[in-house]
Amino acid sequence: MHPSIRAYFDAGSATPLHAFAPDAVVEDEGHRHVGHAAIDEWWRDSQAKYQAVAQPLEVNAKDDACEVRARVTGRFPGSPITLTFAFRMKDERIVSLSIGA
Repeated sequence: MHPSIRAYFDAGSATPLHAFAPDAVVEDEGHRHVGHAAIDEWWRDSQAKYQAVAQPLEVNAKDDACEVRARVTGRFPGSPITLTFAFRMKDERIVSLSIGA
């Protein structure tokens, strides 16, 4: 697994902004978060609301794309669930992340 993606999954409650490009995009729960400030806000809000922990189960990487299937547990209905985290990389950083079922 790419070090920036590993940093994302190992981050805990601290936002792993160093893993993201300054203009990165995160899509989660139907919302789009662009740039470090928006990603930091999304991360902190999500952690406060769900206290989610994602444990990678399967990694499929090719070129600049990486999909990680992870078991996510937390304070939300249906916990635990398995989600797909679709990353795009550029210059060693995450430029986009889309989270979905």
